[in-house]
Amino acid sequence: MHDLLLRGGSVHDGTGAPAVTADVAVAGDRIVAVGRDLGPARRVVDVDGLAVAPGFVDAHTHSDLVALTGRPEGAKLRQGVTTEVVGNCGVSFAPLDEAAAGHLTGIYGDLTCGLPIGPRTFAGYLAEVEAARPTTNVVALVGHAALRTTANGMAEALAPGALDRMCALLAESLDAGAAGLSSGLVYPPGSHAAPEEMTALAAVAQRYGRIYATHLRDEGDRLPEALDEAIAVAEASGVRLQVSHCKVTGRRNHGRAPDLLARLHAARRAGIDVAGDAYPYTSGATVMVALLPPSATAGGADRLVQLLGDPRERERLRAAADHGQGLWRAADPGGVRLMRHKDPGVCGRTLAEVGADPWTTLCELVAADPGATVLLEAMDLTDVLTILADPLIGIGSDGTPSAGAGHPRNRGCFPELFATVVRTHGALDLPTAVHKATAANADRFGLAGRGRLGAGAVADVCVFDPARVAHPDPLGEPAGFLHVLVAGVPAVEDGRVTGARAGRVLRA
Repeated sequence: MHDLLLRGGSVHDGTGAPAVTADVAVAGDRIVAVGRDLGPARRVVDVDGLAVAPGFVDAHTHSDLVALTGRPEGAKLRQGVTTEVVGNCGVSFAPLDEAAAGHLTGIYGDLTCGLPIGPRTFAGYLAEVEAARPTTNVVALVGHAALRTTANGMAEALAPGALDRMCALLAESLDAGAAGLSSGLVYPPGSHAAPEEMTALAAVAQRYGRIYATHLRDEGDRLPEALDEAIAVAEASGVRLQVSHCKVTGRRNHGRAPDLLARLHAARRAGIDVAGDAYPYTSGATVMVALLPPSATAGGADRLVQLLGDPRERERLRAAADHGQGLWRAADPGGVRLMRHKDPGVCGRTLAEVGADPWTTLCELVAADPGATVLLEAMDLTDVLTILADPLIGIGSDGTPSAGAGHPRNRGCFPELFATVVRTHGALDLPTAVHKATAANADRFGLAGRGRLGAGAVADVCVFDPARVAHPDPLGEPAGFLHVLVAGVPAVEDGRVTGARAGRVLRA
């Protein structure tokens, strides 16, 4: 007697193979059989005409603290996600000492979920999330920003012994079960790190057989050089490399996606284990301070506010930004829209709409709220679709929990994948899109027993209607996702979140 039988669905096993009509039998937290005439079950759900797939694995999120808020969270479950990889872009909330927590609190912005940030070890962080009983499974990377700030503060140059301390903290975190290392080389303090620093840390991850995921130093004018740097780090250390949210930003760079992909494939042919993830949008989102040159934040938030209050310093920073330091050159002031700021009157407006001189406006807004966040309209749709179609690219939302009008990717990445990329543009077929959202990501992060539908796999399952999947309202809920199981427990039934907290911390 099975616990649950999903009967008559169009089963996608996650490998990219064509779907087959079959039943899926679940007992406890495992799939026990896929086929026909599988015998009786305590509960039978008719899924005729619906797609049955492994639960989606979101390869790139910033949901690190969502479970600790105590608030019901269904944004990911409602779009079929059962596993999230957190700790990306160099941002993790452990390991931190008291001083590092103070430095990073203001910079991390919405990523804190409104919670106070304090000192903790990585083992302590994982234990906290586990005790909070998350709604989705959590796979956690160690952020370079946490390592560097704990070992070195916000200074640009490394103090004697700081790199050794970073390597020791990383090893301690990997021992605790971290899935790997991440970096955000466009954000301070990661922007201060030389390639040699990242190579030393990546070598530690490689010794443990773990992954290195990087937000490149530049995704616009200097994208080729930034990608070459990441590949060189992987070549020197032997680490498995994940290029986060692969994209080409800035109007002058539109059309360069084939060059990005060619470099990835050339590295693969040279024996480097490199792949990437991407999301199906032409806009991104980030902290507003990332538009400034990294040197502006070297002294911490208080020093940053002082600098931005000095007209001469603002002009010095403008010159550095105009020469490509920070994200300023990739940003069109008319496409930089305030998402969250202490002044609610500017939220929803662009830099061009708020003030006559966009640079002065930027400086004033950051000085008033160093943790402010913005949406950046910076990519070309053809580039986005070209990148998503490449076999080296999996799906990662880059979703950031936000109390305000945040980027729709947190609630809509996977509906957008199936509704727009598959159904509207035909850039992917349905089995391939499922593969990119499941087995491709599970394999990349070493998640045994997940990402595939087959006997013995963990019963993380998503049932959806490919013809109805949509996310029409950026702040609303997606349509077309009917049932989601997390380890065999119904987390979504008939499109409604059940409140079950069956997620687990998946330690490496």
